[in-house]
Amino acid sequence: VERKNGWQLAERAGEARPYGMQRLLAGAKWDADMVRADLRAYVMEQLGDPRAVLVIDETGFLKQGTKSVGVKLQYSGTAGRIENCQIGVFLTYAAPAGHVLLDRELYLPREWADDLERCHEAGVPEAVSFATKPELARRMLARARAADVPAAWVSGDSIYGGDRRLRVWLEQQEQPFVLAVTSAEPLWAVLDGRWGQPRADVLAAHIPADGWQRLSAGAGAKGPRWYDWARVRLARLQLSDAERRWEHWLLVRRSRSDPTEVAYYVVFAPTGTSLRTLVRVAGQRWRIEQSFALAKGEVGLDQYEVRRWDGWYRHMTLAMFALAYLTVRRPHLRASQETPSTPRPPHTTAQKARVAKRGRISSQST
Repeated sequence: VERKNGWQLAERAGEARPYGMQRLLAGAKWDADMVRADLRAYVMEQLGDPRAVLVIDETGFLKQGTKSVGVKLQYSGTAGRIENCQIGVFLTYAAPAGHVLLDRELYLPREWADDLERCHEAGVPEAVSFATKPELARRMLARARAADVPAAWVSGDSIYGGDRRLRVWLEQQEQPFVLAVTSAEPLWAVLDGRWGQPRADVLAAHIPADGWQRLSAGAGAKGPRWYDWARVRLARLQLSDAERRWEHWLLVRRSRSDPTEVAYYVVFAPTGTSLRTLVRVAGQRWRIEQSFALAKGEVGLDQYEVRRWDGWYRHMTLAMFALAYLTVRRPHLRASQETPSTPRPPHTTAQKARVAKRGRISSQST
């Protein structure tokens, strides 16, 4: 179905009106958080891997009017400009066998959180108060840890990497991370023999020419994503024996074609972690962008017509579950389409029809 809203799904299901489909999101009695827990258990059973990376990021949902919960004029990375939209913060589970959206939180701007009447009309629970995007990310990461989700690393963009409280919390959990920061991020380091907090770009400017290595951040649409990489050790005061098990770095990525195009990451990693490993983790951040593109294109993550709090969480949870199911099924479908290595007798006409039909279904599902 090209559009995954109530009208189109009802029509495809042979129903005269969309009320049944819409009731699933608006009126039926079920708990979206419990279904999210079922989703997490399903993903861990099918894709769980201790090498996985938890990636945090946000995406925008363009909306008209002022009634949809959390909507306002705000910057949307999806549109690349300020738009009237909702913002959702998501947690992706990027494992060797596949990547899926694992958790979600709706960002409620302060002007919404402070307007109790408006929140009541949109069905926002009374216990909900204003929280920054990094605070929402921390909630999702805390839930993942409480559920023993296996993950070696956490990654995310500069909105989350620039939040020191989130970084300190991850360090307290002894959770390694590679988080993007802006060029202006102040970082504790010793530069030219002096202790201080130079900016990330100032530290990068002092990297010697032979301090760079050309490494791939992983496969992209056009092959390996090659960049020049370097790292600068960050300083810590009065390290205990336990703290010596960990290292802090500034990781720097430089474009091969344009040396002025530079990205920065703050790293918390076990002592002895190689540069190649850090580059691999930094490259996993693109997984959440791929997850957003797949979720919006294949399962209608952004094609909802609900305005209230519960409806938003219900739609997101069901779309995430659908995406996880397709991700798990894809390798099985591919395997079923492989040509056998040994010759087989010719198919009968009926067998040929069944094979052709199965091929169409498999390609559509993938």
